[in-house]
Amino acid sequence: MKIICIGRNYTKHIEELHNERPEEPVVFLKPDSAVLLKQHPFVIPEFSDDIHHEVEILVRINKVGKYIDVKFANNYYDEIGLGIDFTARDLQSKLKDKGLPWEKAKAFDGSAVIGNFLSKKDFSSTENINFELKSNGNTVQKGNTSHMLWKIDELIAYVSQYFTLKIGDIIFTGTPEGVAKVNPNDILEGFIENKKLFRIQVK
Repeated sequence: MKIICIGRNYTKHIEELHNERPEEPVVFLKPDSAVLLKQHPFVIPEFSDDIHHEVEILVRINKVGKYIDVKFANNYYDEIGLGIDFTARDLQSKLKDKGLPWEKAKAFDGSAVIGNFLSKKDFSSTENINFELKSNGNTVQKGNTSHMLWKIDELIAYVSQYFTLKIGDIIFTGTPEGVAKVNPNDILEGFIENKKLFRIQVK
């Protein structure tokens, strides 16, 4: 199982981190050991003082594909989920300044929250899905898939040029604005169209 993540896919998030708008999707990977186990808290790692939440729409691949055409990409998933890409922002900034890969800041143990999934049939369009993250009951991130620079089907087609997609692979499709530091005892809850898909405690 691969976790394929897309960075810089929402304009306002690009702006809040003062990044350049990419000409093509930014892709990075997380190992399966990054998955936060169900019912487990997220434990802030010792190597960072600035872990940020990044809530994201997830897609789980349901059949093997390579060089997938955009017009057929919708056949490669039948569920939409929600998760968090936890990011060690302080470490990421240091790595970016040196032109080094991000993996230590993005792919550490427990950095990938994978919540519940909903049937794609529940949505009239995958290009108009509302989602949000609440921290201690307050909305901190809110997004809609219509704001993606590259839509879900475009991402699947793009990623499949480089990686063979296999059953069970999960694509994190990027985060909207509002990323912020998490603190011990925070309660993070993720929603798609007002349906709660995960609840995480930070320690």
